[in-house]
Amino acid sequence: MDSPIERIRLSQTAKEQLLKLKRSTKIEQWNILCRWAFCRSLAEPTPPSPVPIPQDSNVEMTWRVFGGEIADILLLALKQRCYNDGLGTDKETLITQFRLHLHRGIGYLAGDGNIKRIEDLIGLVNKK
Repeated sequence: MDSPIERIRLSQTAKEQLLKLKRSTKIEQWNILCRWAFCRSLAEPTPPSPVPIPQDSNVEMTWRVFGGEIADILLLALKQRCYNDGLGTDKETLITQFRLHLHRGIGYLAGDGNIKRIEDLIGLVNKK
């Protein structure tokens, strides 16, 4: 499935938050932490606030690197979420909502003082 999202560049704030998560969880790959963050945001019942997000860090990846083997599933989840939130599923909406969900999720994970290791991420799933 072709994604309208080709490249992902994070904000400097998100990069710093991910560095904190990398240290605590020992997960070294940006894309894996970003997948967790994206899914964490999708699990929230409310849509993310439409705030401007700078693309001012040097952390960049393609959609395929971000999504890996589950890239198509993540794209479908994003489309479904946009539909559920009463938004369109056009290219620009998907790109914007993806960035908002990704950055909100990174903020949630970085701000959760209970996440100190990989098992704590897995525990988030078991709580739902």
